[in-house]
Amino acid sequence: MTAKAACSDFLHFFRSWISNPLRVAAIAPSGDSLARIMTSQIAELDGPIIELGPGTGVFTRALLARGISEADLTLIEYGPEFIDALQTRFPAARILQMDAAHLAQADIFEGEPVGAVISGLPLLSMSPRKIASILAGVFTYMRLGGAVYQFTYGPRCPVPRPILDRLGLKAVRIGGTVRNLPPASVYRISRRKPLELSRERLRFRDAEIEVAAFSGESAG
Repeated sequence: MTAKAACSDFLHFFRSWISNPLRVAAIAPSGDSLARIMTSQIAELDGPIIELGPGTGVFTRALLARGISEADLTLIEYGPEFIDALQTRFPAARILQMDAAHLAQADIFEGEPVGAVISGLPLLSMSPRKIASILAGVFTYMRLGGAVYQFTYGPRCPVPRPILDRLGLKAVRIGGTVRNLPPASVYRISRRKPLELSRERLRFRDAEIEVAAFSGESAG
């Protein structure tokens, strides 16, 4: 990416943060150092891949650099201000403007073909119910052995422990970088054991998760 394009992306991202700081949650796009960690465990054979909250496409470019085919990428972006640029930069990718919390009901894939999910979503600014809906949704599409890669600016995993437990998931920190604004850590979230989450059962599972998340259990 040229210096001019990088400056344009920064201004675009900064304006989006000013207009909606809870949704964007950072004043600048993620840096190359964070992008390398986020995609370090992704191989060419992992496609197709879902990316949540691609923004200006920093992680998307890192995925392409690791050999993932652009046609194997499904980019889920809620912010309308990023859609045009994503379509221009990644014309072969499938780009869907939608709330990631509605993935389970969207039927964007048949079966469970997804090898990995890269998430740039600001989970720390989301409710426990929404975090649970997002994770339950992506794991309905995830094949066995697949994982979600999520970064955070906080000191621990951004997914509360009760949610991980209820969904049968585990989170492992795989790295971090201070060469990012702000410094960030990356977690790999995967199944503890085979888990079946049918779309019909999600509304009941969401209710259980919400109760547990607010019951005062330790996040660990």
